[in-house]
Amino acid sequence: MKLSHLAETLIGSEIVKLGGEIRDKIRKGEKIYNFTVGDFDPAIFPIPKELEDAIIDAYRKHFTNYPAAEGNLDLRESIAVFLKDREELVYNTDEILVSSGGRPLIYSLFRTLIDKGDKVIYAVPSWNNNHYTHLNGGEHIVVEATAENNFMPTADALRPHVKEATLVCLCSPQNPTGTTISRKDLSAICELVLEENARRGPDEKKLYVLYDQMYWQLTYGAIEHFNPVSLYPAMREYTIFIDAISKAFAATGVRVGWSFGPAEIIGKMKAIMTHIGSWAPMAEQKATAVYLLQKDNINSYLAGFKGAVSSRLQQIYESFVALKKDGYCVDVLAPEAAIYLTIKIDLKGKKTQQGVMLKEQSDVTSYLLNEAGLAIVPFSAFGASKTSPWYRLSVGTCKLEDIPEMIGKLRDAMSRLV
Repeated sequence: MKLSHLAETLIGSEIVKLGGEIRDKIRKGEKIYNFTVGDFDPAIFPIPKELEDAIIDAYRKHFTNYPAAEGNLDLRESIAVFLKDREELVYNTDEILVSSGGRPLIYSLFRTLIDKGDKVIYAVPSWNNNHYTHLNGGEHIVVEATAENNFMPTADALRPHVKEATLVCLCSPQNPTGTTISRKDLSAICELVLEENARRGPDEKKLYVLYDQMYWQLTYGAIEHFNPVSLYPAMREYTIFIDAISKAFAATGVRVGWSFGPAEIIGKMKAIMTHIGSWAPMAEQKATAVYLLQKDNINSYLAGFKGAVSSRLQQIYESFVALKKDGYCVDVLAPEAAIYLTIKIDLKGKKTQQGVMLKEQSDVTSYLLNEAGLAIVPFSAFGASKTSPWYRLSVGTCKLEDIPEMIGKLRDAMSRLV
């Protein structure tokens, strides 16, 4: 069967494929410590009670018809207040676009900016930039980030590629790494973008920044979140933000996200989305409009939620530090934000007790799943090299009591290798 070039060349989600293997093992009764999903177990991390009540109330008031194409006005007004209060960012309602989570917004932004062959710059590992670039026929300009810089891109790494590029994709806090971009590094990137746009003529397409800050409210300790527009007001003309209630309020299935940026670009994104129909549900929009104005309730929820996530990340981090100290071939980056921990498990070249060599990193991933019951996502699923020994570990479904047991099984599985 002959299909479109896109259909025949599109790569499915590596995480979804791994998830299928995990579900098969669980169905067979195996104990699996599933740290793969960028989602939450509602039994462990429920959405805010006030948001839940507002959703139920909205349905009882029969808010079940189509919402406005750009998002209901009351929600966009609440988002504007929320942005001003939380980030001191001032955006009008015509500069805000609502959708069913972040993905349709990212897709519509790509469709708005990218023509076939346009250069898209993104660092790896990063979430889905490779797929969105392919979906839109862009030219992939891939920068390999390193552990030395917490897997975040730098201006020096981007500089050779900005000429004639159309879009730079940034995400902070970063999925999959759980790390953040520093003020210094983000400032340097902003200066690079402004310098490049000043060089371009009035008839040339400008260089824009997609700034995915889906996890910005989930930072820990002394870690601060920075954004391009607060650092450089001139970046307002070139920055399009992606945000949602999905991660900060454990509301991935509620499907309310928003983008904000230059009105002309937001308007074009809206036009594209009218043909996709990717609106957030009416009742959920009504509820979110109410909840985003409840400052005290939000602060109370985030305090408990962040504490619970941080304690899990910190406990696993300390366990990996101990494993490294004991001589195991592991490493770990200190947790900074989001629900992710960046870990390194470098077992390639070792042999099992049956004499089977772990020749590839994929063999290591399979060994960890089969022998330790540990399910984690390799950075190769996020565009990094297939030889990378680094992994994303997500704690969104993690029970505290499972951590010591998981670490014990991992230690035992690594001890059996020679």
